[in-house]
Amino acid sequence: MFTGGCISTGGKPFTKPFFDSLTHIVPSAKPSAPPGEPKPGPKRVWNGDKVAGSPHIKIVIGEQRAYFYKAKTLVGETDISSGRQGYDTPPGHYQVIQKDKDHRSTLYGEFIDAAGHVVNSNADLTKQQPPAGTTFLGAKMPYFLRFQGGYGMHAGRLPGHRASHGCVRLPLEMAEHFFQAAPEGTPVLVTQ
Repeated sequence: MFTGGCISTGGKPFTKPFFDSLTHIVPSAKPSAPPGEPKPGPKRVWNGDKVAGSPHIKIVIGEQRAYFYKAKTLVGETDISSGRQGYDTPPGHYQVIQKDKDHRSTLYGEFIDAAGHVVNSNADLTKQQPPAGTTFLGAKMPYFLRFQGGYGMHAGRLPGHRASHGCVRLPLEMAEHFFQAAPEGTPVLVTQ
């Protein structure tokens, strides 16, 4: 049984050898602006709808970027928000082991009273029990692609730095593209 949320519950990493053949693939450089001009927004690109080839995903924690390939062709690129300190997203070779378009966390969310009012908007079941008369409502994690234990990729808030409980958050439109293009079994490489 899988736990929801963004923590490790163990699991066997994916060790498919084709990642070794990807050493020549270098992600594109981050955009820059001339001095005195505003910096451009984060680069988000999807060109994979009409490209054939086996899919695979590369997540680079140090860049806070995710890359989607079909065969050796880079077809998608986006900013991310991975696990913050103490909830680090683990590097390794994995694969998509579950897809859930309407996933909700089983660990992080809100406590709601009987009238539907939020009593605690930052509930953490690893540290708290629901107060009497409340129920737990897990945080939405749309377009969830689980790749190891409690870790996965999903749509979420991107504050511009590492901020999650270990999952990899993507912008909504990019999370949908990744979700649609990555069947179960898609290799996922997480690097520092």
